[in-house]
Amino acid sequence: MYMSGHSKWNNIKRKKEKTDAARAKVFTKIGREISVIVKTGGANPNENSKLKDVIAKAKAANVPNENIERIIKKAAGDGEANNYEELVYEGYGPNGVAVVVETLTDNRNRTAGEMRHYFDKCGGNLGQTGSVMFMFDRKGVIQIEAEGLDEDTVMEAALEAGAEDFSFDGDVYEILTGPNELGAVRDALEDKGYSFISAEAAYIPSTMTTLDNEEAIANMEKLIDMLEDNDDVQAVWHNWEQD
Repeated sequence: MYMSGHSKWNNIKRKKEKTDAARAKVFTKIGREISVIVKTGGANPNENSKLKDVIAKAKAANVPNENIERIIKKAAGDGEANNYEELVYEGYGPNGVAVVVETLTDNRNRTAGEMRHYFDKCGGNLGQTGSVMFMFDRKGVIQIEAEGLDEDTVMEAALEAGAEDFSFDGDVYEILTGPNELGAVRDALEDKGYSFISAEAAYIPSTMTTLDNEEAIANMEKLIDMLEDNDDVQAVWHNWEQD
């Protein structure tokens, strides 16, 4: 059960400074996600587990509580149902890097066209449903800052809570759960006093792809940036093995 060594999750998280503009974009995207979830499942997080999950994600991203409450209240009181739909796009970046893009869009034709344009421009191509998904596992991922915490104690608490896997990279404890167990494991750890860097459902690559020339690396970085800058894109996952 214990998973030691290199974490694929850390490999696919972007390690870049969050500017104010980038932070505002994150707030906007999480706000859209909260709004959709409230309209489909209700405004009570105790009765809507998806809402509970996205509130935890919002707090981990430092979205202020008053912002979260305002978005929930507005979504609950807004009689008009929004027409956002969740769409997942799959494709290949330069040199066959597998990419999965989660979106919330109110215009699937616009979003599909933009996705195709980004992949084409960066030396890749947008694929059909299922074209790369077989290379990823859907998992819940919880990250806890390691400083001041005993590894064995955290691991025992995680496994008791129902975690599938546990790893430690020297700075962060990483806990993997089944996609449907994320909320229960997070709640159990929260009850024991733990706080989280992040807690969210993720697509974890089962195999990794390396890029060994500067042009391919530059194109892959550009593709990720273009995707993340798109207002409809909620998350980008890939199997690029970065140093």
